[in-house]
Amino acid sequence: MRTRRVIQWAAGIGGIAVVAWLFLRPEAIQVETTAIRHGTLLVTLDEEGETRVRDRYVVAAPVSGALARIGLKAGDSVAAGQPVAWLSPAPLDPRASQQAAARLDAAMDACRAAEAQVTTARAALEQARRTLERADSLATSGLLAPEEREQAQLAVTSREQEVVAAEARSDATQHEVEVARAAYLGASRGARLVVRSPVAGRVLRVVEESERVVPVGAPLLEVGNPGRIEIVADYLSSDAVQIAPGDTALVQGWGDTVQLRARVRLVEPSGFTKVSALGVEEQRVNVVADFIDPPGRLGDRYRVEMRVIVARGDSVLLVPVAALFRAGEEWRVFLVQGGRAGKRSVTLGLRGTTEAEVVSGLTEGEVVVRFPGDRVRDGVRVRDNSKTGIQ
Repeated sequence: MRTRRVIQWAAGIGGIAVVAWLFLRPEAIQVETTAIRHGTLLVTLDEEGETRVRDRYVVAAPVSGALARIGLKAGDSVAAGQPVAWLSPAPLDPRASQQAAARLDAAMDACRAAEAQVTTARAALEQARRTLERADSLATSGLLAPEEREQAQLAVTSREQEVVAAEARSDATQHEVEVARAAYLGASRGARLVVRSPVAGRVLRVVEESERVVPVGAPLLEVGNPGRIEIVADYLSSDAVQIAPGDTALVQGWGDTVQLRARVRLVEPSGFTKVSALGVEEQRVNVVADFIDPPGRLGDRYRVEMRVIVARGDSVLLVPVAALFRAGEEWRVFLVQGGRAGKRSVTLGLRGTTEAEVVSGLTEGEVVVRFPGDRVRDGVRVRDNSKTGIQ
């Protein structure tokens, strides 16, 4: 009888101890977890950018004067050479008129001199080519040293470059004549100057819609082909050095869930200083990309997000960046096993924006804690009913 009472008392005390332990033990911490998996990892450099017409032409006032109201609107089509604006140049006083006439004469003289230089350069090129033909014939017969034949070839190359330079100078002087002639028109009262579109395309923007007096060089409207648009985004110079022409870029955040592909065409060789939203001066570099996929309804100066792919890993083991934390020089995660969190050191490879490659330390299917807080420690009980049902 006494033995039975002892057993009953022991059972009762044990039951009370179990109930007390259940009530007093620390409550499991609610966490968010994810399973380690294999997948494709893209390492991207992300920046906000904008679209722009690839070939934009700003039509400006060639002289100061009264601008007539421009009847064109944004989106209107224009042909090359089509009149787009009319200017009534401000009349010049006698002295200014004489100066304008003299500048026009000087520009025309310079143009004639440049044309003469083109003729001379072309004649010299023809002579050099004939000399090269004779040198080739003598070299074939073994009567001319190879060095002399190379000198004849070099002379042809030099003369070709001189022709190019002379033609460029001639084109420049012709433009100077046009500018001087436009200025000279102001000497005649009532003269009306027609401003024409330099190319065929569409009006992108009308800068000056109303009639008013404009100074020389004032932009009047912008013309271009909205079907040929590109993307430009400015990157930190430290990021731009990782980008090369030919890299693939992903375009998103443009008003549709569809992700468009583009290809980097140019990383500009010169950077610039830009003040960030926090007031910090940064060195930025423009990166220009062309669309691979049709840009759809995107137009000029639309905001987009550009992600340039600088590295790619196929079928690699992935861990969320949100699960990683530093412990000295090591990267670690909290691995969930048996309802408890335990620290695990991992070795990383490629690192993307949201995921990283696991080289060692984890296997597929293992579960880790995302966004571990201060309460998550080694050995603590965790619970995530919403994701994996871990108790």
